[in-house]
Amino acid sequence: MNRTIKAWIEAMRLRTLPVSVAGVLAAVGFNVADGTFNCTPAILCLIFALLCQIASNFANEYFDYRAGRDRAGREGPRRGVTEGDLTPTAMFRATFFVLCLAALTGLSLTYWGGPWLIAVGVVVFIGAVAYSAGPFPLSTHCLGELAVIVFFGIVPVTLTYYLQALQWNLNVTMASVAIGLMGANVLVINNYRDIADDRAVGKHTLATTLPTWAMPAMYIVNAILAVLLMLPAWLSMPRCALAVPFAYLIAATMIVRRMSTVRGRNLNPLLGMTAMSMFVYSLFFLLINIYDNAF
Repeated sequence: MNRTIKAWIEAMRLRTLPVSVAGVLAAVGFNVADGTFNCTPAILCLIFALLCQIASNFANEYFDYRAGRDRAGREGPRRGVTEGDLTPTAMFRATFFVLCLAALTGLSLTYWGGPWLIAVGVVVFIGAVAYSAGPFPLSTHCLGELAVIVFFGIVPVTLTYYLQALQWNLNVTMASVAIGLMGANVLVINNYRDIADDRAVGKHTLATTLPTWAMPAMYIVNAILAVLLMLPAWLSMPRCALAVPFAYLIAATMIVRRMSTVRGRNLNPLLGMTAMSMFVYSLFFLLINIYDNAF
């Protein structure tokens, strides 16, 4: 594969993109359950979520390079700009281009939700960039996990549901926090892996601030809270559906046990496993609701 193309693919962080998809799938599961599913806005929400995550990943790579928070040979995935595979200008332009695509997608959603969604879109775009840029980068002030809960959980789940149902739902709101906590665990793994690199460049994350044992503990607590928050929704489905959250907790336990035995780049597979586990969790939530409402 061409080196430049490979660098762009790595910059997208494909193994983390299931995080965006999971939130939309969970929301659609609730829409299917109450008969409010609408295919077009659901698909547009999925596209919007993916574009925003890719833009955030691009912005993170660009602004971390500009701020000197990246260094060659880091434990995490290869950073194209830092390693010289991509120019900073190209990454900046790519960030702007993807944000424009997301903006166009978001504007189309005002057809269903109204013009107030423009304000929400602006907040989302600010969050995507402010994660690693500006006078108070969230990623360097121990706020990365909170940002994930808000922008990869609460916002996409509640809005995807609302744009189809045109109403709010308490169970959906609880599920949005649950999905956010699952997504935050991806960052828990990411920052746990990067402790040495982040300390070397003065980057402050929860992983560099708290004791080492706190990150695996946070991971399992997040997983348990996520399951508990969605338990009312699971209990409204056939009892066999409870196998899904049970399996998710088993997977989370196995990942935490692995966290205690490996360090550095050896944690990379766990990052992908964490993203995929929440994707599979949300996918089965949707599929079971489809089956339950079809028969």
